[in-house]
Amino acid sequence: MARPPRIPIWLKHDQVVTYFVTLCVEDRRSVLANPAALRAIQTFCRANANWRTIAAVAMPGHFHPLVCPLKDREAKITQFSAGLKRFVRSQTQATWKWQDGVFDRLLRKDEFAESKWFYIRENPVRAGLVERWEGWPYLIDYGEL
Repeated sequence: MARPPRIPIWLKHDQVVTYFVTLCVEDRRSVLANPAALRAIQTFCRANANWRTIAAVAMPGHFHPLVCPLKDREAKITQFSAGLKRFVRSQTQATWKWQDGVFDRLLRKDEFAESKWFYIRENPVRAGLVERWEGWPYLIDYGEL
């Protein structure tokens, strides 16, 4: 079955296009919350000339970044997600697979990246992995919210 066409970005031209993204590991296997995976994710995010990663959290079985296209506000989020998936698997010599697709949400005018960051950084707390989000070592915060 074909995927429905992407809805065009109907934001004002002076508003930054920001996506809240979820990438899942197949069967939610616990393979991302480790130093090697985090290094690969950070390397990809820093080197990506087409997307800026604002902040992110790597959970054992999924990854939540906040990202903005840098050159083309109509860029497809799959350009970011597919590249990250390939890079992380390659760098970690993964035997696991990512779940197909990507879940994304375009942040509207009344939503702010900061509120999404507050939400995603609390994921490890809600999952019972740490008592405070500051104790989770698999956070990426470029301080650009």
